[in-house]
Amino acid sequence: MASSSDKRRPILGVSTKMYFTLARTRSYVDQVLSLLADHKSILDRIDVFVCPDAVSLPSVVDQAKSSGLPLLVGGQDCAADDYGAFTGFLSPAVLADCGARLVEVGHAERRRLLGETDATTAAKAAAAVRNGLIPLVCVGETAAPPADAGVQADLAASADAAAATVIDQITPVLDGLPDDAEVLLAYEPVWAIGAAQPASAAYVRAVVAGIRDRCPSIQRRGAARTRILYGGSAGPGLFAQLDGVVDGLFLGRFGHDPTQFLKTAQEVAGYQ
Repeated sequence: MASSSDKRRPILGVSTKMYFTLARTRSYVDQVLSLLADHKSILDRIDVFVCPDAVSLPSVVDQAKSSGLPLLVGGQDCAADDYGAFTGFLSPAVLADCGARLVEVGHAERRRLLGETDATTAAKAAAAVRNGLIPLVCVGETAAPPADAGVQADLAASADAAAATVIDQITPVLDGLPDDAEVLLAYEPVWAIGAAQPASAAYVRAVVAGIRDRCPSIQRRGAARTRILYGGSAGPGLFAQLDGVVDGLFLGRFGHDPTQFLKTAQEVAGYQ
């Protein structure tokens, strides 16, 4: 993953959420691995990860190992405790035992459907790091910018407000972790998740720049330890428009097409 220098290695990932059957997950991962095997130089330039559902995760770990490719496998959530009387929860210790390398925490769907908070997310991120996993912390504002936010002043004001919201989400997470712990931040404006169009590139650039410039917890940790990905209806063409402000993309349903996933990987790797 990221080195100890200030240079941040680009990264691309996808979550299958709960869309796939076990058979389809295996087929999808086989196709992705086959495409990456034909374009191995991509993996010299970027990190690539897949977050399958929990039942499919051990199979995906085995597929990645058998391929010999450095595909990182992640969980879609974890508990804040390693073991105990928590029926139905997913232990971060067991995730690590299974061969997972990272885990999502704080996704907008879990915040909305299950009432998870910034404190919940911070506890889960700490549990992930405690077990040698890299937390993929999902953050983002719920309020969409005004429809006329193309005007520069309106865009700047909306982006500043969004950055402030995200910094409030990030701070308790990062302040609960060792400064040398690697963290991935998935900036996903909640209003853009599943939308036909992502947030405008100018808006995302402004928000992410604001987060990096104004979050003391990120600045304290150093650039390389905290990579920021953009999610929320992200697909081919967007990464170039973001002009190096983000370190990668976190794909949802768009990335469920292996050929589109490869196309996006090529773009993030600098081949397009």
